[in-house]
Amino acid sequence: MSLYLYNTAARRKELFVPIDPTHVGMYVCGPTVYDRAHIGNARPVVVFDTLYRLLKRLYPKVTYVRNITDVDDKINARAKEAGEPISALTARTTKDYHDDMGALNALTPDVEPRATAHIPQMLDMIGQLIKNGNAYEAEGHVLFSISSMDDYGALSGRSMDEMIAGARVEVAPYKRDAGDFVLWKPSSDDLPGWDSPYGRGRPGWHLECSAMSREYLGMTFDIHGGGQDLVFPHHENERAQSQCANHKPFARYWLHNGFLQVEGEKMSKSLGNFFTVNDLLATAPGEAIRLTLLSAHYHQPIDWTAEGLKQSRAAMDRFYLALRAVEDVPAEPAKTLPAEMLAALEDDLNTPLAISHLHDIAGRLNKAKTIDEKIELKSALLAAGDVLGILQQPVDQWFRWTPAGGSALTDDEIEDLVQRRLQARKDRDFAEADRIRQELTDKGVLLEDGPGGTQWRRG
Repeated sequence: MSLYLYNTAARRKELFVPIDPTHVGMYVCGPTVYDRAHIGNARPVVVFDTLYRLLKRLYPKVTYVRNITDVDDKINARAKEAGEPISALTARTTKDYHDDMGALNALTPDVEPRATAHIPQMLDMIGQLIKNGNAYEAEGHVLFSISSMDDYGALSGRSMDEMIAGARVEVAPYKRDAGDFVLWKPSSDDLPGWDSPYGRGRPGWHLECSAMSREYLGMTFDIHGGGQDLVFPHHENERAQSQCANHKPFARYWLHNGFLQVEGEKMSKSLGNFFTVNDLLATAPGEAIRLTLLSAHYHQPIDWTAEGLKQSRAAMDRFYLALRAVEDVPAEPAKTLPAEMLAALEDDLNTPLAISHLHDIAGRLNKAKTIDEKIELKSALLAAGDVLGILQQPVDQWFRWTPAGGSALTDDEIEDLVQRRLQARKDRDFAEADRIRQELTDKGVLLEDGPGGTQWRRG
């Protein structure tokens, strides 16, 4: 096994060598649950789900931890705005998140800790930081002292001035240094809060991930992932408080996916180019959305376009058509990926190259003559699709997907029209047969006549 990953901390691609070759640990920052996830939020989910799928093929055991942030000022503000209890808001939006990511075929992490269930662990870490001289109390707050860590800023590679400007830090008279960040802050009676040695309060965002990753993966673990927007301040501060509390290295490999823009511009509600995953699922199947997100290398920016999604939908049609042509051919359980797919993914998760190999496999399957060739190539296509998180549904289900507001025809109504068209053709009433085909086309249903009869799919 020769897996190479781009390590943000080292600023280069490195050979991945896990701490324990029999058990890989990976932590990825999860959602703050106050609204539906947008397509930018979905990119790290799909990227690290694909890495998780690959790691599970390469190593005997993988523990994937992705947290839920369910205590946060954004949550408090949204609940107040909506006149909704915080617990109801977080429960609803967590379910929405699970539903939307499930529609993109994202596997459930091995552990999905909620911040509110780990307050004792956070308070324990705060106590250690104060004892070690890395944190201090001030007016009901506890703050991390960035000057107490010699290499603060090493992860992001920023100067102190850049970090202070980039963090948009709150100017507060009780801070010893402008860059010091909050570990614990006071809560008024109308806000969530927990009793602590520092008064009733709630944790700072950065602290949550440090405490939860330590609880489930230990003080030092293999991979920490997230979007590039988290490198600073979130991951920089996680690293600082974890290493100062534990006196041990934190994550050994830091992976960050690139930014997402829409049609060449930053996604913004004011520009009318802001899309939630739920919005897009009303217009395209989840597997097409997922393939689009994998069409660019994870470390690079991606430009989300309507044309790109259309092309991904067409590519998925091609893959499923290749499978439909060999539905009567058995597939062997393919635990081993095709060599070219494995090589692409082991090279820093090169999904664009992997997708090109998927097209090649589908093309060879379409041309296969012998049953042995068809079995081998069908098995390879399914295994390759599995590691990318696509080709996960029955062929007919893919072709019968209907967009919101799409075809008003039910499957039974389509089948009836198909049979009526077949009868018209038998009766040599070709005008009626053409009329029925056009009616189906107008309603988004495409017919394909072949030696085995007529098959249909929703376009």
